[in-house]
Amino acid sequence: MTFSEKQIINALRKNGYKVTPQRRAVIGVIIDTHEHLTSSALHERVLHEDPSIGLVTIYRTIEILAELGFICEMHTGGNCRSYLMRRPSEHHHHLICSDCGRVVDFTDCDLDKLENRLAQENHFKINSHLLEFLGQCSQCRNSNGKRNNVKSRERIEA
Repeated sequence: MTFSEKQIINALRKNGYKVTPQRRAVIGVIIDTHEHLTSSALHERVLHEDPSIGLVTIYRTIEILAELGFICEMHTGGNCRSYLMRRPSEHHHHLICSDCGRVVDFTDCDLDKLENRLAQENHFKINSHLLEFLGQCSQCRNSNGKRNNVKSRERIEA
């Protein structure tokens, strides 16, 4: 379950933000998307709803939604970030492909013992945690393997 448009609109108003048709279009696309999107990918999808919406509107809306806790922001390498609507009751983490930037969400993390030990050892109250694994997705591994096999054959034949 994700946040509804009504919940987000009410939170925007409550926090003093204007609810413009452009913001509604961005929010609608984010709600309807079930994958992590970069700002430019989000912009491309929003343009189908309203061709007049600029990238600055996308950035500002993303910033506000992140500030209010409605979206999950991922750093997928370099300066690249992707975004996904946060699920209210779902604690999740990420597998990130360092080649193509693909993000896979997973919910199973058994970190309670580690959290308790770290909190105790460091006299620290842990409120939350983030977990990200970086590596290669199967598609990138397969395409790299095919390229490496071709290069090996080229060297042998030369």
